[in-house]
Amino acid sequence: MLRLSKKSDYALMSMKHLATRPGDAGAASAREIAEAYSIPLDLLAKVLQQLVRQHLLVSVQGTRGGYRLARTPDAITVADIVQAMDGPFSVTACSPDDHACDQYSTCSIRDPLWKIRNRIFQTLNDVTLAEMAGDAVPEPGMSRLTFVGSRPS
Repeated sequence: MLRLSKKSDYALMSMKHLATRPGDAGAASAREIAEAYSIPLDLLAKVLQQLVRQHLLVSVQGTRGGYRLARTPDAITVADIVQAMDGPFSVTACSPDDHACDQYSTCSIRDPLWKIRNRIFQTLNDVTLAEMAGDAVPEPGMSRLTFVGSRPS
């Protein structure tokens, strides 16, 4: 089963929280987000810092400080967030750039798995944070993602 890591779950929940804040409501603190979703504060702080390092969030200092989105919600995709937390998306240990696998030359599932990986990635890349936050309606015929094992937000 393909699953998102807990770090990706927490990152998506945090990013959605920030995307649903009214225009100039200010930044949200790690504590506010952690309390809203019952996330351990220490772990969430690490997740938020990783999102800052990946330029998806900005850290705001001061009494009204916290975290804000670095771009508009429609310019951030689920793929951006997942890759920021877990690195490049993969469904198999081999890749088009890595031929070190002992079965590389005889593997009969490598190419079909890469096609599956590309389709999953494209789906994650098609869903924006704005859509997750309810600001955008998916195009007719476009499927909605269901994240099995993710916590409800």
